[in-house]
Amino acid sequence: MAAKMETERLFLRRWRERDRAAFAAINADPDVMRYFRSTLNQDESDTFMARVETHFDTHGFGFWAVEEKQSGQLVGLTGLARVTFDAPFAPAVEIGWRFASNVWGRGYAPEAARAALHAGFGQFALDEIVAFTIPANTPSRRVMEKLGMTYNASDDFEHPSLPTGHALRPHVLYRVQAAAFKTV
Repeated sequence: MAAKMETERLFLRRWRERDRAAFAAINADPDVMRYFRSTLNQDESDTFMARVETHFDTHGFGFWAVEEKQSGQLVGLTGLARVTFDAPFAPAVEIGWRFASNVWGRGYAPEAARAALHAGFGQFALDEIVAFTIPANTPSRRVMEKLGMTYNASDDFEHPSLPTGHALRPHVLYRVQAAAFKTV
């Protein structure tokens, strides 16, 4: 299990009790959550952390807490999760990230995501990893492209956990295969 990973500027690690308040602050920020259904309160954030830890226990990987080495502060999450909803590309493993708005623009998302992809393709021997978001989320789409993920409009899908007609229901899908990632 990849319980802890290290990049030049970040630690990716399992969640700790002391992360709760900082993670809840990230999840309560409307700027951070603008491409999600809603912000999360403390209880919802704690429930999300518990689900992430259960995913780690079940699959050996999940969304790691991302800690900035220099400050020792929790700055976000990055990691891998099994897709649990019905979609044309499932079964699949997705990569995702979420960072505090005060660290945006530092390149932390691609740095941490690259480490997660290495774990996914190396330690966990995955053949493919996907990422998805709404079409308007250009910051995340740029990260996906920096990671060497590719987009094909024929993979676009409607997220089934959102009601028909919801503005956030249309999603784009990016993919990267193990062989392609090793050349990036």
